Amino acid sequence: MKAYSRPLLLIFGVLLIDQLSKFWVKLNMTIGQDIPVLGDKFLIHFIENNGMAWGLEFGGDYGKLLLTLFRIVAICGIGYGLHHMIKNNYHKGFILSVALIMAGAIGNIIDSVFYGRIFSESTFYQQAELFPAGGGYASWFHGKVVDMLYFPMFEGTFPTWFPVWGGEDYLFFSPVFNIADSAISIGVFLILIFQKRYFKEEDEQKTENRTAVIDN
Repeated sequence: MKAYSRPLLLIFGVLLIDQLSKFWVKLNMTIGQDIPVLGDKFLIHFIENNGMAWGLEFGGDYGKLLLTLFRIVAICGIGYGLHHMIKNNYHKGFILSVALIMAGAIGNIIDSVFYGRIFSESTFYQQAELFPAGGGYASWFHGKVVDMLYFPMFEGTFPTWFPVWGGEDYLFFSPVFNIADSAISIGVFLILIFQKRYFKEEDEQKTENRTAVIDN
């Protein structure tokens, strides 16, 4: 069980920070409200994502349900893969990277599954209420994902000669995301950056195991 302690602690730690931040935003902010953290370069900006990343929708209520169920199945697959990696002594960095991805995915699934039942509707004029007397704003599996981290670093206008977007205004960095999204992005980034190191050690371990079998 010792090998499971770090991945599990990482998952629970990310989930705790993610859910605490979302609860605080839901209960203390209205939709579209801004709280400056580092001037106008880092803001807590409350929005809710009703579908996939970048605010995309997926086929109304039934599409939302299917998307949430698909995410749950995907989490089960990631969890099984993580168990396999730990059991077979994969590179610790790789295991922790996958744990980050799993934690982030679970964090957003919690919003989708439970938030519609435990919170009242967040609006542009009123903060949400936890466990409202009249019930939540949506049914099970139809909750909205809370996003709040916003880094509008700089803005400007593309020169007229620029392909496609010439003359249009731009903002960098425009996405609004949450701690769970960050965990997923960091996990994927670490795997891409350190994949040679991660999988080199795995290949060496497999070679040693084959050698030991042959020698015996």
